[in-house]
Amino acid sequence: MENHKEFGRVVPVQISVLSGNHLRGSRTDSCLSFVRVEFNGCVLGDSQKLDVPVDKDVVYNFTCSFECSEVAHTLDDVAHKPVILTVFEILPKEKKQKEEKTTVLGQAVVDLLPLLRGQCSFSSTVLLHAVPGSPADVAVHEDGVKSTLDVTVHVPEPLLSDAQRSDSNVLMVTVETAYSVPDVWNPASTPPSHYIAALQMPVSATKEQVLLFSNGVLKMGGEKEPVPRPKKWPLGSLLAPGAEVIQGLYIDAEPTDTDHGDLTDIADKDFRADAECNQKRVSWDTAHRCFIDAGGVACLSRRIAECRLWPVEIMKAIQTAPTKGGKTRQGEDEVQISFHGVVYMDLVPLLYPGVQRIHGVYRIYPFYESDLLNKTQRTYSVLKELSRTPAALSRNRANSSVNSLKAFQSKTMENQRGNNDVSKKPDSQGKCAQTDSLSGLEPQVNSEGQMYADSRSYIIIEIAVEKPLAPKRPPEELAKRVMELVPPRPPLPRRPAGAERAVQEYQSQIASVAAQVLDQYQQLFGAAFLPGGKPLDPVLLEQRKNQLLGELNYSGKYFAFKEQMKYSVVRIVREKMLRTEAFSDPEQLQAFLSQLYVFLVDEMHAALNKTLSVDSQDAHQEPVLSCAQLKHFAREAELNTDYQLAAQYYQECLIQERSEPSHWCDYGAFHMLTADHLKAEECFQQALSIQQTHIPSLLMCGVLSEMNGRYEDAETFFERATCVEPNNVVAWALFGIFCQTQEKCIEAEMAFREANKQLNAVLLNESASRAEITSETQSGQKKDQKDESSGNTDEADAVHEEDRPQNDQESKQEVQQQISLTSVQTTIYMETVWFLLQNYALQMAQRALALELLSPDRGTISSYHLALAKLHLLRGEHDSTEASLKEALTDNFQNPDIWALWGHLHYEKGDYAQAQNCYERTLDSVLDASDTHSIYLRLGSIYLQKGEYEKARPVFLRACKRSPSCLTWLRLGIACYRLEELTEAEEALTEANALNNRNPEVWGYLSLVCLWTGRKLEAEQSYKYALKMNLQEESLLEEIHELQSRVGFGNPSF
Repeated sequence: MENHKEFGRVVPVQISVLSGNHLRGSRTDSCLSFVRVEFNGCVLGDSQKLDVPVDKDVVYNFTCSFECSEVAHTLDDVAHKPVILTVFEILPKEKKQKEEKTTVLGQAVVDLLPLLRGQCSFSSTVLLHAVPGSPADVAVHEDGVKSTLDVTVHVPEPLLSDAQRSDSNVLMVTVETAYSVPDVWNPASTPPSHYIAALQMPVSATKEQVLLFSNGVLKMGGEKEPVPRPKKWPLGSLLAPGAEVIQGLYIDAEPTDTDHGDLTDIADKDFRADAECNQKRVSWDTAHRCFIDAGGVACLSRRIAECRLWPVEIMKAIQTAPTKGGKTRQGEDEVQISFHGVVYMDLVPLLYPGVQRIHGVYRIYPFYESDLLNKTQRTYSVLKELSRTPAALSRNRANSSVNSLKAFQSKTMENQRGNNDVSKKPDSQGKCAQTDSLSGLEPQVNSEGQMYADSRSYIIIEIAVEKPLAPKRPPEELAKRVMELVPPRPPLPRRPAGAERAVQEYQSQIASVAAQVLDQYQQLFGAAFLPGGKPLDPVLLEQRKNQLLGELNYSGKYFAFKEQMKYSVVRIVREKMLRTEAFSDPEQLQAFLSQLYVFLVDEMHAALNKTLSVDSQDAHQEPVLSCAQLKHFAREAELNTDYQLAAQYYQECLIQERSEPSHWCDYGAFHMLTADHLKAEECFQQALSIQQTHIPSLLMCGVLSEMNGRYEDAETFFERATCVEPNNVVAWALFGIFCQTQEKCIEAEMAFREANKQLNAVLLNESASRAEITSETQSGQKKDQKDESSGNTDEADAVHEEDRPQNDQESKQEVQQQISLTSVQTTIYMETVWFLLQNYALQMAQRALALELLSPDRGTISSYHLALAKLHLLRGEHDSTEASLKEALTDNFQNPDIWALWGHLHYEKGDYAQAQNCYERTLDSVLDASDTHSIYLRLGSIYLQKGEYEKARPVFLRACKRSPSCLTWLRLGIACYRLEELTEAEEALTEANALNNRNPEVWGYLSLVCLWTGRKLEAEQSYKYALKMNLQEESLLEEIHELQSRVGFGNPSF
């Protein structure tokens, strides 16, 4: 109950002004001054008058207070109104002067927001802003020393309990600047105009607060607004310039890709740049905070979800001049509303998980009550109601706006309740009421407001909350959750350290010295160990030993070997023997040396046995095939539907590098192809256990969890992927697709927006780099032409200088065109589709394609139908594949990938003639297909089947050059063999055998080559290996047997 209980206590807030520093008055020796404290339009008290020398601090020790309650000074007042401190100087009395004269030296403000954050007391040294022309202002200009006040604020108990503070929130609306305002606005117009913006915010379940911004200043164009610039309090004008500034809050330059609202496209950049520099604007730079309790937070979230657009009304107000005698007739005291406009802010981003701030650029539209009702479900205008209370619209009386609006707020809530009651009545009455209300909504055309639309006026507004309206799970919690779902693999065994490492270092030094001694021996006497040689005579052996020792001593290598061994022996003494101090007893020293000698000799023998023994050599040999080659062979086997061979290649890759997560991920994608989803999930989880931040594995674990109905786990995996790599387009898009499936519309919208933002950033970087390379190439060409030309140099320079601005503008336009063209070719959904098709997640890929079809920013038709055709082909739906390919060709007839996929379709259907035509057209295209290896393999196979070996040979040669494999070398060898080029055939078959020595077809053709060249032993060996590897091709076996019977050898069985 405490969470929903409204603030009903009366808490005194005590403000103490301790001292004033560097105060300067009109007198040079001393300053007679006092401090006045104000809050919420009320004077809380004046301090005593103190006369203190100017070189000393003024110790006021003045304390006053106000009561914070629901009646007088509310929590909302504490949130958006500061304590104003005004320092007065009492001037010396002149002759015949009865009353004292005072002048204001300066003003300072104290922000009370820490009280709403749970603090009971805080101290602050605030700057005293000097009044222009005052002695303090003169002193600042002369000495540069600024005056300050030391202030403390104290409450006996927190204004909010822990539960209230956790459920409540503080919202801050900053109205910055309206640009490209109507040209008819003139700063010198009379009577003076006020530029006002207003909106309503719920502060509780039953109460709304009007946030009024009435201090807009019309400025002429010519320069941009400075950044950073401070935000101002919604107080109107104070006596001291600078006192209206909120300390620590600034308006900074915002990148355009982070802006919400309107005019955020690339095409609008030039218009905004011109408007923000050259056009008229109205500047507020005002921030208004409001305190929202738990009921208000729930009400705000509900209303944003129900109607995402939030109105902000704007107008130009002219105060009616009073008649003679100061009296006004009835109705003449109302403020005249002109140029009534409205901004429709989309506040749904505030409901994105973890979002605390939105910074938006919003178009200003003419105000019509019918549009307001249709877009925001509101039936009244805030500014029209406020126009009946001119005190609330006065810039100089902004502090009284809350009191003047109490009646209006109660009226507003009654109107809302009335509207709800009407909606609950029978349909006939509701329709009549709605018809009557709409009939009187459009009394006239808003011609002044239409100027906003004609001028393309827009305003920049920022809304921030202290705590997100929709909390987001922190990355630590997501990482912990993923760790629970997929426990990480235990860490690798620790490297040897301490005594073990000391012994290993000693053995390695022994091996190094032994190798050097052996080299010296071989230089003196030749090879040390000859296979099959006789043992040396002992006398000769002793002579060689002495000669070797003499050479080592003479050359200095013996001493170098001892120095090399010294450090490792010292480490053994310290780490293994645990001796770090000198011996005092000679007998203990001798015993220790004997023990050390025995140990060192034993370890030396162990090291020499490992180094010099032929049987125990375990030299690590690099694998013949790299993991990249093995994966290439596996994909080639997948293309030929030889899944057993593909699995073998993936397993060999894992044997080589078992701790590489990408290998497990590829193996999981293979199991997705074979529809073994359980095994695929195990592989993806194994990759995650090795590396908990592996993005493809996280995404595929999420896809499989969603397929298996584990939606909470899927959300964890997707959300974790977006936290690990926030700029990953596919991660955000997949997260959005999942949220959309779960009917979480706001989270899905956030994810798709973020995905589009990241994709635009990638495309912008690519286009900029491409334009930079193009400009460098063009400048290089121009430089070469300039060097080659022999004309007038000065004329050429002048021509180049004239052309430079035009060239810069052209290059800029080219970059924008490239960005727009590239963005059309790809979208977030197509990027996701290709990732899913690459990992054979066909069900999720179909959803992404459906979203691409419905997207208003969809890419090219050919890319969509190409992906759809590939999806159908993977499912074996040949008719649907052909229909999609026809649609793709209608849009882009020259795309080589479309022709390649059509060739694959004909190949799988057995129509090899049509497949050949498609493959040949693909290879003849100016552009290369994305996967040429499969085209080379299948086109060459068609040539081999037709007996066109002359055509097959160059195709396989190109395949061997670009992506060699056992299959490409084998078929090249077959083509050369059929052309009776036996030498080339043997070389190609040998390359194939080196890449895969377990292919029976390779051994079979090697046997044929050896039979033709008359090599009996090699022919028999090749034939035996072909049979051992289970050669299944009957035609090849018959050809081998026929040739064996013709030449009379090659088959050892007869």
